Amino acid sequence: QVQLVESGGGLVQAGGSLRLSCAASGLTFSNYGIGWFRQAPGKERVFVAAIGWSGVDTYYADSVKGRFTISRDNAEDTVYLQMNSLKPEDAAVYYCATTLATGSYLLTRNNYGYWGQGTQVTVSS
Repeated sequence: QVQLVESGGGLVQAGGSLRLSCAASGLTFSNYGIGWFRQAPGKERVFVAAIGWSGVDTYYADSVKGRFTISRDNAEDTVYLQMNSLKPEDAAVYYCATTLATGSYLLTRNNYGYWGQGTQVTVSS
């Protein structure tokens, strides 16, 4: 049974940092790309960042480039999202998800199969 568990969310002031974790189980983790998506109240779930199975390929939404960094530890079956210089507009529930897609297909939400339950990020101004 595949399980993805996000953690690390919380309340932070604008300009602050958080590191989200996505711990996976029940799958051969190193075979999968991992994406982070976020969903604010009343809005669609949108792409934030993704990392290919090897960790070499990374992709970011324009809104987070230069502020967020995605990384993975295949020995620990975990992906991280380091979020710096947080803005109020970054507030959302953040979800991680798995995909067998590669390259630019990592940016497309429909290519993801397993999803975690999400972790809330709140940014105060």
